[in-house]
Amino acid sequence: MENQNFTHGSAQMNETIVQHTQADRVQKSIALPIFMFAGGAIGNIIAIIVLSVSRQERKSSAFYTLVCGLAVTDLLGTCLASPITIANYLEQHVLKNEHVCEFHSFLLLFFALAGLSIICTMAAERYLAICCPYTYHRWGVDRRFAQKFLFFIYISHIFFCCLPTMGMARSLLQSSNTWCFIDWRTAEPAAAAYSVLYAVVSLLLILVTIALNLAVCGALLLMRQRTVHRPVTRTSVRERWRSLSSAAETQMIAVLVMTSAVVLACSAPLVVRVFANQFMLKIDSKADLAAIRIASVNPILDPWIYILLRRSLFRRLLGLSRRGSSTHSSSSIAPQRNLFYPDIMRDSHVFTQLMCNANIITQLPATVKFTLNDTESPHQT
Repeated sequence: MENQNFTHGSAQMNETIVQHTQADRVQKSIALPIFMFAGGAIGNIIAIIVLSVSRQERKSSAFYTLVCGLAVTDLLGTCLASPITIANYLEQHVLKNEHVCEFHSFLLLFFALAGLSIICTMAAERYLAICCPYTYHRWGVDRRFAQKFLFFIYISHIFFCCLPTMGMARSLLQSSNTWCFIDWRTAEPAAAAYSVLYAVVSLLLILVTIALNLAVCGALLLMRQRTVHRPVTRTSVRERWRSLSSAAETQMIAVLVMTSAVVLACSAPLVVRVFANQFMLKIDSKADLAAIRIASVNPILDPWIYILLRRSLFRRLLGLSRRGSSTHSSSSIAPQRNLFYPDIMRDSHVFTQLMCNANIITQLPATVKFTLNDTESPHQT
């Protein structure tokens, strides 16, 4: 009897130890999705507030409408997908429900593709504004145009990402039991075709974004080379406004390039894993989990780009850049004044000159209109 009691007691102790160990593992595992949820939600809310309190001419532009749309998209993706993941860590059977698994798979498909599409649209908007200004104004690219295009992105992507729930593919709980995605290892023709199509569309968006960003940066460098020996005079209201808008243009390019780098770096691993799993190059569940976690980092990093590169901070960085490189006595003038009077910005620093001259030979923003009263006068300052 004593041996039986002892054995029974040992079994209970072992079971208790196992339960405590599993509880500790769950607590450690759930810390990451909770942190990612909090970081994504708080960061995007702050970013939306920062964008909302910006000046009216910025809020009315197509570019910042798209930036705000990307922030809202990231916020929605975080608030919809993360709670399901957290609930599944608490109760392991949550994602085993077929309908919940399909919804979770849809969210991951939709928000990953929507982020890439909005970034690509932002790059296309800057390309048209800088490289094809006449087309930009003929098409009337403004805030309303950007809102309509965002609506088109949402509707088309909802339809495309709902195809698996319509029977074209099948959502599957992945081996880590923490997330659902399309069955990318299936040999069924329709499901395999959808997986390849999703990966191809994502890859095309990445390549087009890179190409447009390179084209925009190349055009700005070319403008700088053409205008570096032709300083802008202070006597023209039109040219003074163009010089002022060049700093805003350069700020937009900085936001675009940094946001593109973050989105593409976070999305590329998932696209690679879709291709790898579909063509059976290497089946690695840990790599799949790492890819989806990297993609989930994107909405956490994006908003801090808008926050850190807001106009006031950007002007300070511009002033510090000029002050550090200038060798003339004019370097003591305030950086805010440099934006309005580009004729004092003639130092040899490439970055400062690029900011000053980037938009000289392009058209003005769509919200700016000049009349016959905008005549050149030496008294206008």
